[in-house]
Amino acid sequence: MNKDFLETLLQKHQQAGTFPSTSDICKLVTRVLLVLFPEQTQSKYKDVADVEIQMGVYQKELTRLLTSMQKDLPAPAVELSNAFMKELPIIYEKLLHDIEAILNGDPAARSEFEVIRAYPGFYAIAFYRMANALYKLNIPLVPRIIMEYAHSKTGIDIHPGATIGKNFYIDHGTGIVIGETAHIGDNVKVYQGVTLGALSVSKNKADTKRHPTIEDNVIIYSGATILGGETVVGHSSII
Repeated sequence: MNKDFLETLLQKHQQAGTFPSTSDICKLVTRVLLVLFPEQTQSKYKDVADVEIQMGVYQKELTRLLTSMQKDLPAPAVELSNAFMKELPIIYEKLLHDIEAILNGDPAARSEFEVIRAYPGFYAIAFYRMANALYKLNIPLVPRIIMEYAHSKTGIDIHPGATIGKNFYIDHGTGIVIGETAHIGDNVKVYQGVTLGALSVSKNKADTKRHPTIEDNVIIYSGATILGGETVVGHSSII
């Protein structure tokens, strides 16, 4: 093989920074979700101490993963992992409301267990809620990796930077795209094939609002494409 090519690859490897593996990141978030919702696993804890110990294990694992990329973090890895774990009760409460919204909104849903175990919309929302917490801590790339994993499992593409309110309901979900600066209010229902996207902008406008705002109590039916940062869908609208 061409020696110059091999030298180029060697230089790339030597210059590459350390970063946790995609597999380790996704395994950890999946395991945290299984603690929050044991409906997805056969493993059950016997007492509070067991739950606390396991959460401690996952916190240490998150710290370890973040430590490998410390130079790119805005704060010490241990502080960021502590902040994320403190956010879990809030994430859990939001997910309970999301489950209730799906259960109440879908005539085909028979139980909370079914929603948690079998609904791709819930799976995508759950990963989004956790990835969004990491995104707000200014942890680079990890939130995107989490959401690309959820995307690969569900066909639902949500940027971790999107703002999504309470009682969010995704029905079916395949082909949904929600962009980074989208703002979704409370009690919103979105069907398959919906895009909340951006119009083409120059790279220097990357920090501006590029995706639409969806106010409270909106229903967006399948196939709708809503674009642009100045676009607002008013409350209680049906698209």
